[in-house]
Amino acid sequence: MNFHCQKKWDRAAGTFDIMAGRGPENRWRDAKRAFFSAMKPNHRILFLAMGTGLDIPCFPTGLTIDSIDISPKMLEKAQPRIAVYDGQIHTQVMDVHNMSFEDETFDQVFTSCTFCSVPDPVKGLESLKRVLKPGGELHMFEHTGSSLFPFSFMLHLMTLLTSQIGPDMNRKTVTNVRAAGFEVDRVNNLFLDVVKTIHARKPAG
Repeated sequence: MNFHCQKKWDRAAGTFDIMAGRGPENRWRDAKRAFFSAMKPNHRILFLAMGTGLDIPCFPTGLTIDSIDISPKMLEKAQPRIAVYDGQIHTQVMDVHNMSFEDETFDQVFTSCTFCSVPDPVKGLESLKRVLKPGGELHMFEHTGSSLFPFSFMLHLMTLLTSQIGPDMNRKTVTNVRAAGFEVDRVNNLFLDVVKTIHARKPAG
């Protein structure tokens, strides 16, 4: 368990909904509903980094979902949203770098604005690949670094501050997905090349 990371997100739990729940979440709600519509009822699903549960209203109903988060304080905040979800969500405090799930447990893994914050993103993605079945799907809704000036420079400068209290803003997440051994099916840019969805799979072999 990365206790430094855990403490950082425990501290953020009290104000997280104020920071993320009114602006960004409202702005991307329709896009997230479309993104999470790929969740399949007959599949074993892992949702990484539940946080305070802001994404739950965008989930399709009637599913059974496993979810983890490194922060127990975040999961405490999520409980009211979990309680009213029309389906089942099982949560555990867990570090993505060292998950206790057996190999090849899940058919699908979903992330939402998560890999801007994972301390070792390639190792975290390799852990997700381990728990996916061969041919299993990885679906990511992420904000990343940019290849466009001046956004690339701005996001780099922002990361000097934001990394101390929350996410990095300049991650090369598509590159990291490939480095972890996934096959990338498609990348959809939602806002410039900063906010995007990434759809990949674990090689079937």
